[in-house]
Amino acid sequence: MTAGAAGGMLGGGVITSGMTSKSYGRILGANDRVRVGVVGFSARARGSLIPSLVASAKGMNFDIVAVSDIWNRRREEGVAFVQAQRAEAGLEGGDGVKAMRNNEELYDSGMVDAVVVSTADFQHALHAIEAVEAGCDVYVEKPFANTMDDANLALERITASDRVLQVGTQRRSASNYMAANEYIRSGKFGDIVAAHMTWNVNQPGRWRRPNLVAAIKESDTDWTRYLMNRPHEAWDPRKYLEYRLFWPYSSGIPGQWMVHQIDTVHWFSGLPYPRSVVGNGGIYLWKDGRKNFDTMTAVYDYGPLDDATGGFQVVYSSRQTNAAGGVRELYYSNGGTLNLDTNTVSPDGGLTERHAVAMGMQPFQLNEMKLDEVGGVATAANTGGDDATMAHMRNWMECVRSRETPNADIHAAWNHSVALCMTIAALHTGKRITFDMQKMDVVVR
Repeated sequence: MTAGAAGGMLGGGVITSGMTSKSYGRILGANDRVRVGVVGFSARARGSLIPSLVASAKGMNFDIVAVSDIWNRRREEGVAFVQAQRAEAGLEGGDGVKAMRNNEELYDSGMVDAVVVSTADFQHALHAIEAVEAGCDVYVEKPFANTMDDANLALERITASDRVLQVGTQRRSASNYMAANEYIRSGKFGDIVAAHMTWNVNQPGRWRRPNLVAAIKESDTDWTRYLMNRPHEAWDPRKYLEYRLFWPYSSGIPGQWMVHQIDTVHWFSGLPYPRSVVGNGGIYLWKDGRKNFDTMTAVYDYGPLDDATGGFQVVYSSRQTNAAGGVRELYYSNGGTLNLDTNTVSPDGGLTERHAVAMGMQPFQLNEMKLDEVGGVATAANTGGDDATMAHMRNWMECVRSRETPNADIHAAWNHSVALCMTIAALHTGKRITFDMQKMDVVVR
């Protein structure tokens, strides 16, 4: 499918280009309340996104006024949860929180200025397009897109609009990552020569929902709307509720975890996407009918896109079968190591005097320091439901008010989508993958 063909019907709603008539009616004054709709009441929305928004809502004059979900159970739970959150935060007034059966109903109501999108992985870019075309600003969860058709269409439509989009790669708003970026950009670290990243758990139940799978019936939801632009197939409650285990609804590990970490590579280096990716993996232990791997390793070559020399390598590995090593992000220069698990800089591995002098060079040893000496307070590398999400949501809210560019805009979203699509192609084919910027598509070598 071409990017243009993907733009016809998304979940039953016609997508058009440019601002709609409703969009012009939503130009907010500085003192107007920003009315927010929740698109998809997921565990992520419940556990982090909604509480993060509500925490800043009163001071910034935001309010959540609607919940859109095609599953009746989640729709009802979402309304009740938001009502309780609003009451606890003292967000009184208005007409309460409305339940919307789908996004068409939400946008046709004209009652929202912005939305928080937390739906299935493959729907994020498509739901962001819907929101922007309806004149709404968007906070959308990652991964942004796991096909280039969806990523390219979203890039085109969203950059052509005047809407504010923040994608949920919240490391960009975490103080320790901001300090690391400042330190690397200052030149004191030296050139990045390598990065090693891991995300390991031992969780057979990760992304499984057996009780919900047993309880849900097709009549409880709208399977056709759920599929959006994916090929039609018969109702499957596992692919609806455990979608992260099944392609083409999710890529699993790379879409959920890798994009967080590879996004920091783009941010710190200023490079938009890898020059090439190779990788492999498999379903080695959790043979429960899933299609996405429980273990994977990928190697990324980064550097100037018009020059095969120079640059650095990123090694990313992840497994769901053994938690040893946990979540790690290590950046290396010729002078030492930046460790984003401990939030420290050290001369570990740097060029010693002995080896430098032998080659007529100067030694390069980084000074031992904590990142908070550069600026910011340390947080763990595993940014789940922590202060990073709170800061990222607030950054979006501030930008909705100011109309400035948020920390993780549409270009950051598209860049991590390119890296993700290259990774998916590498894992699915076992081949070396590059990217053709002219065609805006991955290339299998």
